[in-house]
Amino acid sequence: MPVLAYNEAVPEKPPDPRKLIWLVDSLDRLAAFPAAVRKKLGFALYQAQSGQQHESAKILRGFADTVWQVRADDPGGTYRAVYVTQLGDAIYVLHAFQKKATSGIATPRRELDLIRQRLQLARKLAGK
Repeated sequence: MPVLAYNEAVPEKPPDPRKLIWLVDSLDRLAAFPAAVRKKLGFALYQAQSGQQHESAKILRGFADTVWQVRADDPGGTYRAVYVTQLGDAIYVLHAFQKKATSGIATPRRELDLIRQRLQLARKLAGK
């Protein structure tokens, strides 16, 4: 009986996750969130590190750089983590916060101002 030859593609090794750089108090804030929220946001950030996009990832408008936000809902409220992926070889986590407004979907002005400040810091750290 003849042996059949075939070409089988060797699966490529997935790329190593990019480094996460937590700015100012963003890690402490995220660590204070409820466990289920931490798990969801942590997985979303891991996906960003691996070059993927979480189902809740959306671009936060109004910035020169592409700023992403991921969201997790909990009976206690809505939580967000904000990060940038296109500054050097790392993912910079700019901010993590709970959205407390009961009406409207807009991100509060004070949170946007804080994100802008931390984006400038991330640019400096990345040498951009």
